[in-house]
Amino acid sequence: MRVRYLVSLALIVFASTVADASASTLIDRNARGATIKVNAAGQALVSYTARGKRWNVLAWGAVNALAPTAGGRQVDFRLDYSGGWGTYRKDVWKTLRNTCGPYTGPPLAWRVTSCTAKDGSHWALQSWQRMLPNYGLRPSPKQSVWELRLSHWTGELPTLDVNPNWAYRKFDHIFGTFSYYGTPVHGFASTPQGNPLDTFGRNLYVDTFNSAYGLGWRRENSFLTHKRTGTFCYGFYPHGSRPAGSGEKYRATIIGPGVTPDVMWQGTSLGAYDASLDRQLAERQRETYSADRLCKPV
Repeated sequence: MRVRYLVSLALIVFASTVADASASTLIDRNARGATIKVNAAGQALVSYTARGKRWNVLAWGAVNALAPTAGGRQVDFRLDYSGGWGTYRKDVWKTLRNTCGPYTGPPLAWRVTSCTAKDGSHWALQSWQRMLPNYGLRPSPKQSVWELRLSHWTGELPTLDVNPNWAYRKFDHIFGTFSYYGTPVHGFASTPQGNPLDTFGRNLYVDTFNSAYGLGWRRENSFLTHKRTGTFCYGFYPHGSRPAGSGEKYRATIIGPGVTPDVMWQGTSLGAYDASLDRQLAERQRETYSADRLCKPV
């Protein structure tokens, strides 16, 4: 399952256009040598090489995130892939004066580069493989791309809380919540496949390490946080011809709400089933997610 808020390849190719974006924003794929500069007016210049060309992308107009609102729209960057020509009829990227200093914010997962502006806000570029196929399948070239994503925020990062336990006394299982300043992060509509149909929904991308799929990290699955609660739960079960993806450790990555950074959790498997510990964890799950009928212990 994949989130749908992508800057299209056509938009990147026709670089004289100005684009709207949403979420910690996808800038490009398989980018190399990415840098970021920010001027005193709060415009960021993201420069990198992709598809045999050097790109200079201006981004501005958004910070942090809004709480989910039915019928509303999240904050968006404005993007100009022409480096300013499409907006100002001049090559802003050539003269942009960087005022962004050393990064002073919290640690970031998947960090490429980051800086802190004079107004105290933070800018960051992150890169990770969002589009990998589920259940440890071998990715195609399109699925194995590394996405370059831009964020701009102040204060705290979104909070991804993940807890391991068991399901049916034998399968590894995780449950948790995704929130921003205590407000659940969720959408209001999605496709039957779990693709968000608004700018608030977010998918959690779960990976497993040294599993029946093979050595190293493999994508296990991806799924939406639940409407209104921002909660989720997932069991590492067999799927068709694919074995259970239980591994030595797990990680989960999720795109930040609005234009906040993407966040990642990582933890180890609990190992062999422990009935006493399972009862404790099941009670924690009941207490924490009593309002979410989709996340009851099994």
